[in-house]
Amino acid sequence: MTNSVSGAPRGAKVKNIDPSAAGQIVSRVIAFLRVFMAETVARRIISTVLLAVGIDDARVAELTGMSERRVRELRKNIRDGVTDDDLFRASGGSRGRKMMDVEKLVMEKIENNDYSTQQEIADMVYEEYGIMVHRSTVSRLLKKTASGG
Repeated sequence: MTNSVSGAPRGAKVKNIDPSAAGQIVSRVIAFLRVFMAETVARRIISTVLLAVGIDDARVAELTGMSERRVRELRKNIRDGVTDDDLFRASGGSRGRKMMDVEKLVMEKIENNDYSTQQEIADMVYEEYGIMVHRSTVSRLLKKTASGG
């Protein structure tokens, strides 16, 4: 029979890890996982494991470098049974390649068609490419293109 939290056999002795070494161990595991995935995803996975074995939110945040708010959100997701891919998908960061590729196509469409407002351009991008673009993003794109950027 196994422990439902750790998966270790019931009654198994677990070595105590020096608390000062825990940070180094977590850092090394994150560095290793970065070979296979984005650092933010690696941090979420490690945080999820630490939360699952009962480490408190503040300590998980300290060990992984994540914010306490994000750690609380992960704990809530674990409690609520959220296990979909969104939990471990990297978010934020630099502009997506898809948008950068679409910029050229959008500029070609703008030059060949009659769009009178930035909102019409944003709507066209959504209809044509399935990418939601805010009107202010269209404005920046137009300014960048006009300045030769």
